[in-house]
Amino acid sequence: MRAALIASVAAVSALSAPSQTVPVFQIDFSNPGLSPSHWTLTLQPDGSGHFRSDRIRSEQSSAPVANALSPAAPNAAGRGLEARDVDRDIRVSEEFAQRVFQTAQRKRWFGGECESHLKVAFQGVKKLSYDGPDGHGSCEFNYSKDKEIQELGEALESVATTILEGARLEMRLQHDRLGLDEETEYLVEAAGNGEARQICAIREILERLADNPALMERVRRRARELLARADR
Repeated sequence: MRAALIASVAAVSALSAPSQTVPVFQIDFSNPGLSPSHWTLTLQPDGSGHFRSDRIRSEQSSAPVANALSPAAPNAAGRGLEARDVDRDIRVSEEFAQRVFQTAQRKRWFGGECESHLKVAFQGVKKLSYDGPDGHGSCEFNYSKDKEIQELGEALESVATTILEGARLEMRLQHDRLGLDEETEYLVEAAGNGEARQICAIREILERLADNPALMERVRRRARELLARADR
């Protein structure tokens, strides 16, 4: 009788368990000429995700260093204080996340060749991965002839720029408040030219800057300007 009851409970649990897992997209970026030299961004369809960066990789990369500065990765070393490694949950807009997953679907879960094999400047190795109930796959590239793949990589690098800049703003607020003037000026410019996207991913630190009466008014004004972009 006891065995039958256990079997019945197990059967009910199996029926009530979700039949599908939540699809997950990830980009893994490496460029030894940048700091951080490596980062990963994981997204789910609702816009939730996780970001992790490493300033120095423990493993030796064989990727070339020449022409390493990417337009989507800010030259943080040229602006002094460098943010610590980032390891945190993040959120982008659901609209942006849906575009990422729609691209993954159109590209058959990145199961094909992404790399162009053209002789172009090294921009960093991007590995795109998809894993979900409807399929899985991955591909990596420095530069892709597929316009959608190339544009997706650039868009995600711009999101990483935003997240890394948010970490730098936190460091400035804690250790160098005068440096917030230069930092917010850079971020406003980067958001305007597309080098930093999905400002909503750093909403919390921008709200802290905008609401802090101890900061310079132009820093607070730029923070409010960026928050207005975050709501678009």
